[in-house]
Amino acid sequence: MRSIRAKLFLQYTAPKYRLTVWAGFLANIKIKPIKNYLIRRFIQSYDVNMHEAVREKAEDYVNFNDFFTRYLKPGVRPLADVDVISPVDGCVSEIGYIQRGQLLQAKGCHYSVDELLACDAAQSAPFHNGAFATLYLSPRDYHRVHMPVAGTLQDMIHVPGTLFSVQPATVCNIPRLFVRNERVVLFFDTAFGPMVVVLVGATLVGAIGTCWHGDLPHANKSVYFKNNLPTLMERTLKKADEVGYFKLGSTAIVLFAQGREIEWTPALKAGVCVRLGEALGQFKVMDTK
Repeated sequence: MRSIRAKLFLQYTAPKYRLTVWAGFLANIKIKPIKNYLIRRFIQSYDVNMHEAVREKAEDYVNFNDFFTRYLKPGVRPLADVDVISPVDGCVSEIGYIQRGQLLQAKGCHYSVDELLACDAAQSAPFHNGAFATLYLSPRDYHRVHMPVAGTLQDMIHVPGTLFSVQPATVCNIPRLFVRNERVVLFFDTAFGPMVVVLVGATLVGAIGTCWHGDLPHANKSVYFKNNLPTLMERTLKKADEVGYFKLGSTAIVLFAQGREIEWTPALKAGVCVRLGEALGQFKVMDTK
């Protein structure tokens, strides 16, 4: 209990932004002895499976960030034959259904859809009784985010915020953490209705990036990209296409609007790990009568 309290005290008092800037500086160092040392130590400390990576050796990377956003070899993440696949390698933080505009963060702790999406009321209202899956990416995981279903990007909002850690201990003890942290909110139109993918920042996450804009600098105010998106063809993505990335561990949240009812894979509970491409859920067949 004391250790948890001490960690929480540091979460509120530590200079999270400065630490994140410093981590970003180290992660961008290209001096070979330094960057190779950092990468090797990280691989050893977190038991990273480099046999899955396109480039297996520390020496093959320009800097730590290049290593951290490494690509996987083709075929190492086969896609399940289901409607909705996991968009990331990670562990389930929470998964379930949104009730009256409230999502479950952890046992006994909720937060609102409206605050999370930070958009106008009409845009968030369809999700008030929808479904959600919150997936935590630990430092050892693959850190690119992919499409859980095929869809077309409609809107994008970069929301400013603090940088609390998103580790399980802090998620369970800091109220409304995901709506207090910096995040990027991506709105999609899909065959199953509206979908949102939220990329949540955290302490030491040097940057959140998207495939359209690259690294996004830390925001001081909400930035709306609706009129600054790629062409419609570039915005139409297939299932498992890459969406964005984190430069260190963080959290991705997937939301589906009410309408088509989704059945989440029964085995997926809080704490269960899942890999990119594995079964996340299946939509019920619509009654055509």
